[in-house]
Amino acid sequence: MRRATSAEGAGESGLAKLIELHAVNSAGDMMITVALASTIFFSVPTHEARGRVALYLLITMAPFILLAPIIGPMLDKIPSGRRAAMAGSLLARAALAWMMAGSIAGAGLQIYPLALGVLVSSKAYGVVRSVVVPRLKPPQLPLVKANSRVSLAGLLSTGVAAGIGGLLHLIGPDWPLRGAFLIYIVGAGLAFALPHTVDVAKGEERAVLHAEATPADGTKVGLRSVGPGVVLALGAESALRVLFGFLTFFLAFLVREHPLAGLPATASLGLVAAALGIGNTLGTVVGAWLRTKGPETLVTLMVVLAFAASLAAALFYGAFTVVLLAFVAGFAQCMGKVGLDALIQRDVPEAVRTSAFARSETVVQLTWVIGGGLGIVLPLVGEVGMATATGMMLVALVWTVRTRITLRPRHATAAPDVA
Repeated sequence: MRRATSAEGAGESGLAKLIELHAVNSAGDMMITVALASTIFFSVPTHEARGRVALYLLITMAPFILLAPIIGPMLDKIPSGRRAAMAGSLLARAALAWMMAGSIAGAGLQIYPLALGVLVSSKAYGVVRSVVVPRLKPPQLPLVKANSRVSLAGLLSTGVAAGIGGLLHLIGPDWPLRGAFLIYIVGAGLAFALPHTVDVAKGEERAVLHAEATPADGTKVGLRSVGPGVVLALGAESALRVLFGFLTFFLAFLVREHPLAGLPATASLGLVAAALGIGNTLGTVVGAWLRTKGPETLVTLMVVLAFAASLAAALFYGAFTVVLLAFVAGFAQCMGKVGLDALIQRDVPEAVRTSAFARSETVVQLTWVIGGGLGIVLPLVGEVGMATATGMMLVALVWTVRTRITLRPRHATAAPDVA
């Protein structure tokens, strides 16, 4: 594992340490997910579970929607304390996991504010991590490949942690949370072990999503002013994240109440979850090896692919088309992130690139929350859900194609394409 994480100069630059840290972080988050799912989702009938998850979303996700826009600006104010911010996020989740362990058995209301704290701390870590990757990547490793390598390590560790968390749950519902506590403590130590270059912020400026000023007048730089391609990719990836979040929650409840044809409820849920996970993993793997000369075309194709899969599921609703849509949603949102990262690297000035990564990461995570909320409130009718997914992706497709057409061709003097 150490040989794999240190390949292509990642060991010398310090990226390998971030990869290992992210693997530990993802494992801890999966342990908490296992604990919450086993008590809120699996331990009660579908109608009661849906109410519990709806309450969970209301109490945790709604405040997060209000908090998410301020996470990026807040973290912008501590550019020289990124290691401490990541370690603080892990330590905060360790404390929250320990407190949740004492109340998880009854699944009372007190668990929801604690879950909100875990969610906010996890998203804050994700924003800081997106800023740190450009600081640690070796010169010979493209940023897209570096991001994909970090994400792949997280996906692999979640698979391992899910199995371990399931075994711990057999001992008691609080044991996955106690396991998460220990994992987060280890992660905090790994965060402080990151290279000091992580905290170097010389020459960096802030990026915001709405400003149109230029660096010449000394004001902030907005994503719209530094490249329309970034706006295209951010909008497309946000739509794909909405779809992914929507399907994650909607299908989880749908197949419990109405299993896929010829399969029991447990097998249906496992098949859908596997399709989402395999698509997600495959997208990360392909993104790590893909060489593309047109990130704008890549993100547009991913929206087209997601729309086509949604339309097929709506017109020919059945086990095959639903599983295919789940797979495509996981794959497309990962590939869309590859295109977004490539365009930020290519089009955003270096002075604001790290802040642009932080803001874009906040946006795409927020859209996943919105999609999940829609999935939980929609009636559990498969055809209605697939039609809703198709409608969302149709709007996204029209906007993406129109925006893609208006993009001006890049000049020969532009920065080289991202591998």
